[in-house]
Amino acid sequence: MHWPEGKRFAFTVFDDTDEATLENVAPVYAFLRDLGLLTTKSVWPIAGQGKAMLGGSTCEDDHYRAWLLQLQAEGFEIALHNATYHDSPREETIRAFDRFREIFGSDPTSLANHTSNAEGIYWGADRVSGPRALVYNLLTRFRRRNHFRGHHKGDPLFWGDICKARLKYVRNFVFADINTLAACPLMPYHDPIRPCVNAWFASAEGGSLDSFNRTISEENQDRLEQEGGACIMYTHFAKGFFRNGEIEPRFRTLMQRLAKKQAWFVPVTKLLDHLAAKQGCHELTPRERSALEWKWLRHKVLVGTT
Repeated sequence: MHWPEGKRFAFTVFDDTDEATLENVAPVYAFLRDLGLLTTKSVWPIAGQGKAMLGGSTCEDDHYRAWLLQLQAEGFEIALHNATYHDSPREETIRAFDRFREIFGSDPTSLANHTSNAEGIYWGADRVSGPRALVYNLLTRFRRRNHFRGHHKGDPLFWGDICKARLKYVRNFVFADINTLAACPLMPYHDPIRPCVNAWFASAEGGSLDSFNRTISEENQDRLEQEGGACIMYTHFAKGFFRNGEIEPRFRTLMQRLAKKQAWFVPVTKLLDHLAAKQGCHELTPRERSALEWKWLRHKVLVGTT
């Protein structure tokens, strides 16, 4: 893969908004901005009315919303993490899309399902197919079987048609490899048995501070550069990346080192658009689907990722 501007590889982050507030994530984004790293921050457009398993600020908070608009103006991508921090029926999801457009000027282009929301699209056991669904259900003790219904037409939580009409990319599988493009060279890809999603993308493991730092270790950074690959990190910047009044030291050191490399630092959608322009949006075959799903299940057994 040839990267723009003569860069040697590509790097970005999709940040799930769980537990995010101005206090715990604004310093992380200031740090990234100062390093010249543009990434993707997801949001909840509307405030929830019920109890959240994992809450955080929403776009209904005036100060938080103003900060998000500043991020957008600086070149960061604002993405979606479902409508809010708990289950949302169809009409609330539509309201959230409309609110997002009202605030940010257009529909979101990328989304990651919030793992506790039952309107998750092709989530839980529906992330995989055939015998892999049984393996997934055994691994999760059937707790997530038939739980996620965003793609079930006629269900009160259905919003698959909205996803098809108003979203470009949805995140699915997460792998341990820092080189996300090597782990999933087909991305962005369309899966014909999951037609509500236009295109899927994968990510590299980084849901916790420790796993993020392991994935972007010095050795892995150098390998990503040598391979000329692309990394899309999955993370939650609200969970310990800024604490005790400072950027966590190991994370700071690793990101400062990374920023000195000749990398293309762009948000997720810009990276995926580049891949799509170069190799198209791949149509997944049954054999490719089987291989990708088994690969993710093996990672899930080893790491326990979402």
